[in-house]
Amino acid sequence: MKLSALLQRPSVAYVAPFAIFLALLPVGDMLPAQIDAPLRLILPALAIWVFSRDVVSYKARQIPLSVGLGVAVFLLWIAPDVLIHGYRDSWLFQNELTGMIHISIPEQLRRDPWILLARCARAVLIVPVIEELFWRAWLMRWLISPDFEAIPLGAFGWFSFVATAILFGLEHGPYWDVGLATALIYNAWMIRTRSLGDCILVHAVTNACLCGYVIATEHWEYWL
Repeated sequence: MKLSALLQRPSVAYVAPFAIFLALLPVGDMLPAQIDAPLRLILPALAIWVFSRDVVSYKARQIPLSVGLGVAVFLLWIAPDVLIHGYRDSWLFQNELTGMIHISIPEQLRRDPWILLARCARAVLIVPVIEELFWRAWLMRWLISPDFEAIPLGAFGWFSFVATAILFGLEHGPYWDVGLATALIYNAWMIRTRSLGDCILVHAVTNACLCGYVIATEHWEYWL
């Protein structure tokens, strides 16, 4: 298939930014952080504009509820580790399948305001958009029918709902348990609101709270 034909497929607008974001992850081990941090912010932002600007919507219908839910999901993320000492050390979370907890930001850069700003901007402004486009706006519909454009946002199917949640949980490695719970909540919120903008907002609020928590408490392990 020619590249031009491939780029015209409907799925590209939802999948391409996520694929580019994943492709950039190994770059962090090859480039200085001063280059890697802005690169992983700017390139996915460009990908959203180039591929997804016609399908992404930032309009939220349930702003107060989405903000509140985002805060609640943040509390869900940190609760096990706060309440149970050594909880994340279990083999259930750190093993050959899920991987080990690895702090991705070197110690000497944890006081660099520009590095932290770029990391937070990526987590709050970029990740919610590319992940909600991929997981909730595309995969949840595509698993119902490959002709996903005929399926409305927020359409429910048991296989689609559960499979998307499991895959989203596995994406978060040693934090698969809270990742799974988060996906179930985000999936349900998409079904409830049928709004990509609300899912982006709730995801952005969760990530913003987590960024603040990481910097304030120096629990850098949450930045995988």
